[in-house]
Amino acid sequence: MEESIEEQEINSWRIKLIWGWALTIPIVFLMYFGKLTGIELMPEIAMQIAILIFAFPVIFVVGYETLKGGFKGLVGFYFNMDSLISLGTVIAYFTGFLSIANLSSDYSGISAMIMAIFVAGKFIESKARGRASQEIRKLLELGAKKARIVKKGKEIEIDISELQINDVFVVRPGEKIATDGIVVKGQSAVDESMVTGESMPVDKNVKDNVIGATINQDGILYIKATKIGKDTFLAHIIDLVEEAQGTKVPIQKLADKITGVFVPVILGLSLLTFINWYAFAGDFGKALGTSISVLVIACPCALGLATPIALMVGSGMGAKRGILIRKGEAIQTMKEVKTIVFDKTGTITKGMPEVTDVFALGKENYLLEVAGSMERNSDHPIAKAVVAHANLKHYKDVKNFKTIRGKGLEGMIGKNKVVIGNEGLMKEKKIDLKKVSDAIKKYQSSGKSILIVASGRELLGVIAVADAVKQDSISAISELKQDGYKTIMITGDNEITAKAIAKEVGIDEVIAEVMPEDKAENVKRLKENGMVAFVGDGINDAPALKESNVGIAMGTGTDVAIEAGDIVLVKGSLEGVVQAIRLSKATFSKIKQNLFWAFAYNVVAIPLAVAGILHPVVAEIAMAASSISVVGNANLLRNKRI
Repeated sequence: MEESIEEQEINSWRIKLIWGWALTIPIVFLMYFGKLTGIELMPEIAMQIAILIFAFPVIFVVGYETLKGGFKGLVGFYFNMDSLISLGTVIAYFTGFLSIANLSSDYSGISAMIMAIFVAGKFIESKARGRASQEIRKLLELGAKKARIVKKGKEIEIDISELQINDVFVVRPGEKIATDGIVVKGQSAVDESMVTGESMPVDKNVKDNVIGATINQDGILYIKATKIGKDTFLAHIIDLVEEAQGTKVPIQKLADKITGVFVPVILGLSLLTFINWYAFAGDFGKALGTSISVLVIACPCALGLATPIALMVGSGMGAKRGILIRKGEAIQTMKEVKTIVFDKTGTITKGMPEVTDVFALGKENYLLEVAGSMERNSDHPIAKAVVAHANLKHYKDVKNFKTIRGKGLEGMIGKNKVVIGNEGLMKEKKIDLKKVSDAIKKYQSSGKSILIVASGRELLGVIAVADAVKQDSISAISELKQDGYKTIMITGDNEITAKAIAKEVGIDEVIAEVMPEDKAENVKRLKENGMVAFVGDGINDAPALKESNVGIAMGTGTDVAIEAGDIVLVKGSLEGVVQAIRLSKATFSKIKQNLFWAFAYNVVAIPLAVAGILHPVVAEIAMAASSISVVGNANLLRNKRI
């Protein structure tokens, strides 16, 4: 499998990190072994040459890209974090040659340490950016890989890439539809929940359109391909939500702007420090060492680490809880969100129909025995829900079983003709519904689908089926409301069903009967009153996820929805929304703390360096300590309860 851009970047920095420290550790050994033990390993000149040899690849090979960016910024007057690193390490490295000529102290070993620490920070940053994307990529395996086409009366299996427009392909029950097309033969129900987000399958007959990657349910379909590759509905939606990855947290952008001013100020300060020390002390070596100290102590490694290390810790904590942070900016934006909009199916509800009520005119066990025996002959999701609820050990024999498309089914059990279906089917069979009319109204007013069961002309009762609410939806929405969030549900379902679900879970407001393409428009309208987070799982939710200030995608949903989300909840639980919000706020708090300490460190340390109090070695240790303190503070996030 081809490596992603994120993986390539991580591997590149990993290699640089390994080589950088592999060459720097011997330098540290050479520099400090004699000072600590009093044992000379080699003559001074030989050691200086050895350090120069070991440091060269660290600075000019491992650090090549850093130097390239840093000096390009210096030449073009577009200063960045690499500028101080580049200038400081290169000047420090060449002091090794000046030292051999007794013109300066030797800081060449320090230059390698600075670069090695900097590379370690860049590796951590790349891991933080790429980690969530790598986890998410494992979830993305949507779409048929093969198609079974009909040619000269024979079925031939081909790779999906070989499928052509107007090819007729066969889709059996349980298989994915290979591409967008039109039914030319057969009848079935198709699970389009990955597109529409609605759990109820859609009946398909000849001349009906079907969408690639949806799942055929209970009949064989012959479909003529009308769109392939980039022209398909799936590809079109993907195009709508594709955007460049690796966006920065807005506060990091502010830090970058400050750095753009900070770097030239430090460069000027370093030059002034050299001039003043040389002019007043007359010591070239001291003047050069002090100016290098200013460059080194001001090296913004801690600034560079402040945001990514907090993001890495936060994303790691989230990953353990099934929360994948994909877009760093969501961390900062989340604290401004006041309204949370939910898709219904698959987000608040389970996305699969379940039996919720049984109204029997006689014995309930007999009603379920008859219904379960009949429905086991169908692959329709509602039928499966009835069979699961009946949970029979022994089934009655059913003869002359027949599916009446869009209405129900019928068959013979013993000498009785059994009919199960909707009101329309019962009226066709001239079955009087007066005895169950109140139950029918009650269930329909709650947004439930009904199955009326009759044996002969005798009514046995009514079974109500609905997309049940997830167990933790009520508690999660209650917690969000306690935290001061306004909750809104938006769905393509009818208003009766939508309001029934909203009432059950405690949603504040309902926007029902919304076409898939209009969800994003509704989110856009809601944004006029403040920041909005959207929680969804279907392909139809993808534009709304992108339109919202923070998109929270359910990982149990489609790959396009996942890719559109700023935050992904792998477990598909709404408790994850609560945790994601709390984690985002805690992570952003750590980012602010890290940036404060990184800047505060420079404010205190730079005057000491200018005064000549800090030797470059001490400056390098202090610079490393500042980075470590930022890392340590970020790791305190792990103690936060979310």
